[in-house]
Amino acid sequence: MELNAIHKVYFVGIGGIGMSAIARYFANRGCLVCGYDKTRTNLTATLEAEGMDISYQDDVATLPEPFLKVESDTLIVFTPAIPRESVLLHYFSESGFSLKKRSEVLGIISRGQFCIAVAGTHGKTTTSSIITHLLTDSGYGCTAFLGGIATNYNSNFLLSDNNVVVVEADEYDRSFLTLHPDITVITAMDADHLDIYGDAAQLHESFQLFAKQLKGGGSLFKKQGLPLDHGISYSVGSDSNIRAANIGVEDASFVFDYVSEDITIVGLQLMLPGNHNVENALAAIAVALKLGISVEKIKSAVANFKGVKRRFEYIVNTKSKIYIDDYAHHPEELRACFDAVRQLYPEKKLTVIFQPHLFTRTRDFADGFAEVLSTVDELLLLEIYPARELPLEGINSTFLLEKIHSKQKSLCNKDSVLERIENERPELLLTVGAGDIDTLIQPLKKLMTDD
Repeated sequence: MELNAIHKVYFVGIGGIGMSAIARYFANRGCLVCGYDKTRTNLTATLEAEGMDISYQDDVATLPEPFLKVESDTLIVFTPAIPRESVLLHYFSESGFSLKKRSEVLGIISRGQFCIAVAGTHGKTTTSSIITHLLTDSGYGCTAFLGGIATNYNSNFLLSDNNVVVVEADEYDRSFLTLHPDITVITAMDADHLDIYGDAAQLHESFQLFAKQLKGGGSLFKKQGLPLDHGISYSVGSDSNIRAANIGVEDASFVFDYVSEDITIVGLQLMLPGNHNVENALAAIAVALKLGISVEKIKSAVANFKGVKRRFEYIVNTKSKIYIDDYAHHPEELRACFDAVRQLYPEKKLTVIFQPHLFTRTRDFADGFAEVLSTVDELLLLEIYPARELPLEGINSTFLLEKIHSKQKSLCNKDSVLERIENERPELLLTVGAGDIDTLIQPLKKLMTDD
């Protein structure tokens, strides 16, 4: 389907962070944009305020008149998170509408443009957001579809009139194979989505296929150690093509030097803590240098990058109380997050509230979760957030809790966890998870700031 032929777009699952960015893109092109989602959220309310008609009932009767008949200029976009038994999805499919996954639509949008694609089982949202900020803050410009809300712009979508587009290349159900980038960044290939892939070898095979979809003459930047045949490696280690040197912590920011065979940039300052974020910044800087952006503009942009909502986001930061929220939902993401907290606050007791995400992920990585969660000082564990899944027999948070060796560990619901925090008033609190744990942020913030 050609981009210029699309004039009406309906999104099944419009409230998703990736879906909403594409919805905003089509609205900015002057298309009629409508959609459905299960629940009204702050994000869907914002889309409504921007002029989009959104329904919260999975019912054909709620469809606007333009989407009741098949026409060549009409596109239906859906997310794999929508259940297969969705009434609307079934209607559009059976009626003969043109249906595309979100990833396929990104392929249509990026076709014919200079595409920068960031893939990885973790780190892609932060890395793509830093790239977007370096290009935007420097005046180079880009259109960007992000998997999180970039704090500098309070948006997951940026629009530019040049032909450069930044996208997150999603490995879920091999979605990223619809893209053909000019620049590719691969941040991580840790086993995940085993409900789709079966094992790590199949996941790695898909990443290898994606890496080969780079356009002729393009550049591949890969995290050091990934099982890929080619590409320019980056890491905080000394054996990669691009590396960080002289890493230190100053006033809760990380400072480091960017070192490659061609250039050294001294004294970079990054407000996002953790070696993993230094590596994300290395990849973004490499992309910016490839595009010819000056060292001075890069240093300035790195220093004023404010991060991404729910990626090591400070909710409370006072002398007596610190509360950080993070999207981490994989053992390696948790490890990186905890390491960053320990580097910044080595003397403080760390209290963690964690909500596991998906029954299959909890089952597949139970030992890894148990290992990393056992390192915190106090753990408050919520029940598993099911998302798109049905329960699995024997797989619940009690199953996970029994594997954790921490002396202070408890299974809580949302009400009891608020009671615990109100009574204990921890000096260092961290909430982590990709489900609806974010509904606790404001109540916890109030408890952590009340005298």
